[in-house]
Amino acid sequence: QVQLVESGGGLVQAGGSLRLSCVVSGRTFSRYAVGWFRQAPGKERELVAAIGRTYNATYYADPEAGRFTISRDNTRKKIYLQMSDLKPEEADEYYCAATNSGSDSISRSTVQFWGQGTQVTVSS
Repeated sequence: QVQLVESGGGLVQAGGSLRLSCVVSGRTFSRYAVGWFRQAPGKERELVAAIGRTYNATYYADPEAGRFTISRDNTRKKIYLQMSDLKPEEADEYYCAATNSGSDSISRSTVQFWGQGTQVTVSS
């Protein structure tokens, strides 16, 4: 199966920046729509940002729009999430995800492959 491994999580002060990375195994990465989700204890995993196969097909949750940037490198099979001006409420477990359904979009219900998660802690 396709495997995704996140890295880059850690402790950052409120207003600071952090970049998450995800390395994806498999031979058809360029065909996948990919995204970053986060999950707080007791809550559903929610989509933060996504980017499709066309590169320009991006999505950001409203609170993160303008502060977060998702990107992908199909040659290195990596996904990035650059986070700026982080808020304490955005301190959660972050997961990268992918789907090869043929669509440029991704949602919780369409994810086929999940990473193991990386913890982001934001201090006030």
